Parts: sequence; C-alpha cells; structure tokens
Amino acid sequence: MSELKFDGLPGVRFSALAFDVDSGERVFAHNENDELDTASMGKVFLLHTALQMYKDGTLDLEERLHRRPSERVDESGIWYLMEQDDLSIFDVALLIGAFSDNFATNVLIRRVGLENVADQVEKLGYRNSGLHDFLRWPRPAKAPRTLSTGTAAELSDFMARHAKDEFWDESTNEVFRRWLGAGADTSMVASAFDLDPLAHYNYQRDVWVWNKTGTNGTIRADAGIVMTPTRRVAYAVFANWEPGTDRVVDVMPIMRQAGNAIHRFL
Repeated sequence: MSELKFDGLPGVRFSALAFDVDSGERVFAHNENDELDTASMGKVFLLHTALQMYKDGTLDLEERLHRRPSERVDESGIWYLMEQDDLSIFDVALLIGAFSDNFATNVLIRRVGLENVADQVEKLGYRNSGLHDFLRWPRPAKAPRTLSTGTAAELSDFMARHAKDEFWDESTNEVFRRWLGAGADTSMVASAFDLDPLAHYNYQRDVWVWNKTGTNGTIRADAGIVMTPTRRVAYAVFANWEPGTDRVVDVMPIMRQAGNAIHRFL
C-alpha cells in the first residue's frame, strides 16, 4: 500500500481512501472513517436521489423546473449567467455534475427534498455522510453548520457501487456516471492524469476518470473512479483546515500525489 504523507501538514486534516473496485486491494488509506466537511461533495447524494425517484416513478427527468430569484447563488456554476429560466431535471442535474452549479442545486433540492436525500443516504447505509442544507450565505441561526459532510470510506464506497451498477440497471447508472463524467474540475486528485478538463468521459492515455469535487475556503474534496481497460480504483480524498488560513497551495500537491499513487497502482 502506498505511503502518502497525509499527516505531514500541521493544521490540515485529511480523510483518504483508494481501493481496487474488484479485488478490494487498498492503494492508500488515512483516517478514512473520520467525518470531514466536504463542501459540494454531498451533491452526489442529491443526484442519486433524483435518479432513485425517477426509477420509483415519482419524478420525470424531462419535467421542467423553473428557477426562482431566491434560489440564486453565484460562484460555482453557470446557470446564473444564462437567460433560460427553466430546464429539464436532466439538464439541471447535468449542470450540477458538470459545474457543481449552486443555482441548479437549490432548484433541484426544492423538487427532490432534503428529507428524501437524507432518507436515501440512510438506505444506502451511510451514517457519517450527507447533504445537510441548500446553498445560502451567510447561514442564519439554527441552520445546518455546513453544506455537507462525509468520510472517505463512505464516499469511495458510494462511487465503487455506482461503478459496479449496484443500484439500478446499467443504463440508469450510466446517466449518473455521465453527469459526473462531465465534471470540469480535474484540479485535485484527477490532476495526476493530465486530462482534458472539458472532455474526458473516455480513455485518455488509457485512463478514464469520473469524479465529483467540493471546494470552499477551508475545504478541498475529490471522490470518483479511475479506470484503465483492465482495472478500476475508487477513491476519496478530503482535506479541511482552520478558517482564516489559506492552505490551498499546501494541500493541492498532496491531492496530486494521491492521484499519482493511483496511477502507479493501475
């Protein structure tokens, strides 16, 4: 198992795990059961719940959702720059997978319901991961402390189960994978593979990656699947540090080293 210095940065906490999807062999592990803040990572559970509702017949991916001014959140995403006020649920979910779109996230949460997301996470068997709130800032009194939390063990397991088509038929699982496969953020663990960030839902130099990231001023999080034609690895690497400090330039090289360890394993 690869030895990475996840404990080498004072003031930074890591939760990390990577393993072979089919054999279970570990690539690296560090405090994988520690629950950390994961910023937008919890949006994967919103996407999963939307697809489960589609399979249950309580949601139509072609249903159109109309955005409301109160749901607008800038920063990550592109819908707030667009003129179109309504989109299909499929396209709203695609914006979340591709650009972690905050506006789209709030619109989809209104339709899906945070309580349904929480129920689905519980049914998945996860106790220390979840999406806790919609996007808003500043957070008012009594609001959830943070958008989402998670452990590397649970999020890497979630990705592995999607890779193995465990939840639904292959075509429905492929919808989920394509939403994440459109993700434009390859700056963290995925940076080790030097992908085209805007078009990488395919093999590039015999490596295929789909993932979801989470980012804010004190968080970097990345979880997904890395495949070659013969092997596949599920991974999750989360980093937290104290407010008022900027540790991005320290954390990002560790993220890339984690990707390098996966690359060597494959």
